[in-house]
Amino acid sequence: MQTIVECVPNFSEGRDAGKVHAIIQALLSGPDVYLLDQEMDADHNRSVVTLVGTREAVGEAALRGIGKATELIDLNHHQGAHPRLGATDVVPFVPVRGVTLEDCVRIAEWVAEHAWKRYRIPTYLYETAARTPERRNLENIRRGQFEGVRDEVKSNPERRPDFGPEPPALHPSAGATVVGARKFLIAYNINLATPDTSIAKSIAKKIRASSGGFPCVKAMGVDLKAQNLAQVSMNLTDFETTSIGTVFDAVAREAAEAGVEVKGSEIVGLIPRAALEDAAVHYLKIETFQPGLILENRLDTVLSRQANTVGAGLKPAATATTRTLASMAEEFVNAVAADTPAPGGGSVSALAGALAAALGIMVCRLTLRKKSFADHYGAINQALEPLERLRARLMELIDRDAESYNGVLRAMRLPKSTEAEQAARREAMEAANKSATLVPLETAESIAEVRRLIVSIQPVTMPQAASDLKVARAMADAGRAGAVENVRTNLESIQDREWASEVESRLRSQRDAQTPVAPA
Repeated sequence: MQTIVECVPNFSEGRDAGKVHAIIQALLSGPDVYLLDQEMDADHNRSVVTLVGTREAVGEAALRGIGKATELIDLNHHQGAHPRLGATDVVPFVPVRGVTLEDCVRIAEWVAEHAWKRYRIPTYLYETAARTPERRNLENIRRGQFEGVRDEVKSNPERRPDFGPEPPALHPSAGATVVGARKFLIAYNINLATPDTSIAKSIAKKIRASSGGFPCVKAMGVDLKAQNLAQVSMNLTDFETTSIGTVFDAVAREAAEAGVEVKGSEIVGLIPRAALEDAAVHYLKIETFQPGLILENRLDTVLSRQANTVGAGLKPAATATTRTLASMAEEFVNAVAADTPAPGGGSVSALAGALAAALGIMVCRLTLRKKSFADHYGAINQALEPLERLRARLMELIDRDAESYNGVLRAMRLPKSTEAEQAARREAMEAANKSATLVPLETAESIAEVRRLIVSIQPVTMPQAASDLKVARAMADAGRAGAVENVRTNLESIQDREWASEVESRLRSQRDAQTPVAPA
């Protein structure tokens, strides 16, 4: 995968393996998403799932998980040691490869918005995606948990979700979901050889950043009833600032002063290799250590050099395997060329729009690297964010267009032997044709906005990329023209002429005078 984003959704279910399995199946039911790890904890009554996916796919995967959790989890009947606000409690996105933290912010915003639109789950944005400083910390949002926030949100404007109903309210059974973007976080727990939770809470207060302890450390004391133990449960939000070895030493020291031993520790989810390297060096006291001493690190460096050599146009080693740009596009092209009606012109139009947006994004990013264009950074950034959002939407519309056509085919295959069956089939056909009309309409509207943004950045971006913007405009013109043709073709099958007239009005209202489209 050219881009890799980690997503670590936390679900408020740690006792029913069947429910957790169903949620994971939903998460993985789309393309370009892979499961790295899953953790279930009965005491916490919580599951932590670690996924990786492409920048384009990981947000949709998270939404599938949110939807399934909404079906299966009722917080009114949920009890556990871990605080919780929602059935899907928290969904962070973490940059891994080929993406930035800002990219993950945009993914988080899109997921938060669509969790509300699709499933009516109110959402809050946290960490780097937070829209107010006090919401950077998850604890501030989740204070009071499901029951407390459910009551307070009705009267306290400061507790209202970033996306949700008016007047503010939580989902009656699934609560609210907190979505954000952050650096890699290590969930690290230390179990004490005592059931006395007050000791764990006292230690947590001493070491957490909010109480004047270690920076980038969040901690709380937890009662593990099933194990008859107290636990110091921690999140290390920047292990390079405060290492796992540092917090272990601190907890062990405080526990010893209280007359308690450390029984053991656990990592929830995954941990970066560098964090364990730091811990090993900390305890082994290795002198003159450097990461290149680790075999896997050295191997990664060698393979990276080989890949860069191939990318520079030099002859690859005999054993090297490469994926060309043509091979990356081949799967979609072959799908269009197959003897099936979908994907067809609608999907191709959406792809053309996505490519236009991608070219605009490329030009914006290249220009932002030029100090000579510093005076235009503000205008460029104002165009960059919506272009990235539109590119993601148009990529989604590629599949949605094919799915909408398949919906028409399903309606056409309905039985029509009796008058009742014929009436049901007509109703299904009308609904399917309306859906198949709205998808290319959304494509056309999205591409029109892409083209407007492309035109707006032409005067403020580097002249060396002018030809790329011309190509972007040409792709946008072609994509929008194709989408409009699909809209008008589908309108011919619509019986509700008032509805069809409203669609035509939307086409006219968003038509760019410079965009060539076929006459009505």
